[in-house]
Amino acid sequence: MISKICKNLFVLELANNHWGDIDRGIKIIRDFGAIAKHNNVKAAIKFQIRDVQNFVHKDFKNHESRYIQKTLATEMSFEDYSRMAKEVKNVGCIPMATPFDENSVDVCMKLGFEIIKIASSDANDWPLIQKVAETNKPVIVSNGGLSEKDLDDLVKFFENRKIPLAINHCVSLYPSEDSELMLDQIDYLKKRYPNNLIGFSSHEYCDWTSSMFISYSKGARTWERHIDVNYEGKDWEGKKVSAYCSKPEDTNSWFESYHKAKEMCGGVNSSKRVISNKEIKYLDELVRGIYAKNNIKPGTVINSENFSDHFYLAIPLLKGQLSCREIINGVSITKEINTDKPLTVEDIDGPYNSNDKLKEMIKERGFET
Repeated sequence: MISKICKNLFVLELANNHWGDIDRGIKIIRDFGAIAKHNNVKAAIKFQIRDVQNFVHKDFKNHESRYIQKTLATEMSFEDYSRMAKEVKNVGCIPMATPFDENSVDVCMKLGFEIIKIASSDANDWPLIQKVAETNKPVIVSNGGLSEKDLDDLVKFFENRKIPLAINHCVSLYPSEDSELMLDQIDYLKKRYPNNLIGFSSHEYCDWTSSMFISYSKGARTWERHIDVNYEGKDWEGKKVSAYCSKPEDTNSWFESYHKAKEMCGGVNSSKRVISNKEIKYLDELVRGIYAKNNIKPGTVINSENFSDHFYLAIPLLKGQLSCREIINGVSITKEINTDKPLTVEDIDGPYNSNDKLKEMIKERGFET
């Protein structure tokens, strides 16, 4: 089951890069909102929401774990998230979040979010998954580190509840080397889960464009990247943008690559493409036309056995001239044709002359005489 809101959606993961500072959060939102608008893409800006005081065990709040300390340092109030969500809408993007606990799912609903993300780390956290399902909102899940059975169970769980689930191929290495991206997994996911939207959650840092070309051509139709802006001012001295995060200029290149990939792929993979007049005209110039080998009298009947006695094939093909593409078998010549002159659709009595549409096509193709 595929949700329209998730198709061709770029999820810009703000995560905790606001560092608990509402002004910094709004700057990130505005900077990336402008890039999304400039590139005319459908973008969501995503928060990470935790009920921090209950999410971290009270006895471990002084633990040296970077995850624990960053979680505590970046805590924001409901009012802060509400203000940032409003700003996301103001810049023309979709606000959404990854909730990391059940209480935070309720916060997402109070904020009116229309899409819920489940992180790779929580893709088999069943109390959280059950709570997310109760919202009946479209869900995007990243599958980093997930076993095939775990993902099968998750897909079936949401399928049984008729809740749209998009699956992001994800390698949970921050940052990821190009050799670690495993983009062929998109083919595997599309084949195994044909009823789900497949995407790509990306953390590489060497090349902002190649993975977009490849993932789009393989059929990914939603993408996610972490975003950040440079740390300026005394409050941020010593802090650096993480290697796996995209700055505005990187994201601009990413969006441009999407448009180029879309242009190059053409957007048709379920049926034969429509051949353009430009291509038809080019190929017509390469086709051999039928020319008289000798003088041919009216009433002569041409068939496959005597064709080479009377005609030869050569370029160029002229407007109105019959070509090597037409089957000349049992056709009567109605006019005298001199040596080396073209056999035209007007010179025969047969199907190519009696079918008005076919006749018009033959008259329009080829070179002017």
